[in-house]
Amino acid sequence: MTNRIAELRKQRQISQAELAQRVDVTRQTIISLENGRYNASLLLAHKIAAFFGLTIEEVFLFEEDAP
Repeated sequence: MTNRIAELRKQRQISQAELAQRVDVTRQTIISLENGRYNASLLLAHKIAAFFGLTIEEVFLFEEDAP
């Protein structure tokens, strides 16, 4: 699963720390999400999508053939 978090965050000119604070996680979690080292829980994916005013599917890109 890939995501558009870094792209969306940069478009809105907010820092990783600010996003982390708004969705109640650590900055390290945002870094790990952006680098693809961590997959968000459904609750966190919902919080992030809601923050950007988008659907989960618009932020997180699911690949059918991924393990």
